[in-house]
Amino acid sequence: MLVNSVALLQYTRCVLRAWGMPETDAELTARLLVETDLRAIDSHGVSMLAMYEGMVQKGSLNMQAQRRIERDTPVVALIDADAGLGHPVAYEAMTLACDKAIACGLGAVGVHNSHHFGAAGLYAELASQRGLLGLVTSSARTVAVLPTHGATPMLGTNPIAFAAPALRHPAVLLDMATSTVALNKVKVHALNKLPIPAGWVVDGKGDMVLDAQRAFELCKKQLDGGLLPLGGVSDTGGHKGYGLALLAQLLGSTL
Repeated sequence: MLVNSVALLQYTRCVLRAWGMPETDAELTARLLVETDLRAIDSHGVSMLAMYEGMVQKGSLNMQAQRRIERDTPVVALIDADAGLGHPVAYEAMTLACDKAIACGLGAVGVHNSHHFGAAGLYAELASQRGLLGLVTSSARTVAVLPTHGATPMLGTNPIAFAAPALRHPAVLLDMATSTVALNKVKVHALNKLPIPAGWVVDGKGDMVLDAQRAFELCKKQLDGGLLPLGGVSDTGGHKGYGLALLAQLLGSTL
């Protein structure tokens, strides 16, 4: 089914407003979600509304969040997102980081007490649009990625995004999960009743799981089995992918 992007934008904005999100934040969040779909990243676009609705109903997602800058220096800042959705605060954080970088040569802004923020590359790209290098990392609340040789998940899909301007050419943009695939890609396969490729998900015994619905439920339960790190098993470099996931955890969560 094809949906007009303008209608989808209006629909998404109305849903967010109905949940209590302020108008400015709802407009920005809806625009980022629809833009994600227009880039064919359907795992992180408007389909996320179903998950957000569950979080709203559980009371874990604050749709009327009042963001607060806890620390601010010429070069670094730290923002408390007040348990709100991550899109508006991530946009704000990168904008602030860019302002600092233009003024001082380097800017780094951290965000905590936040929730899912969609596609990380959209925020890294904000820097390249201003002639800067942008780096975005994040941890993830769902612990679904297995360490090399392990059966119990220890980390999230922990994305890394990097952008660099390229003068008259389109910006260089890298946006990737540090697992073989983002968990929401498994969800999309389950919604479309499609099998998943071998190498995405294994059970607690290390056997490949090809049924998308079973794989998604296994990852969400966070007990044993889960997503393989980028590279897969150790023979194909999975330990390197897990190292990148750990790097993203330290930069995007611990700090």
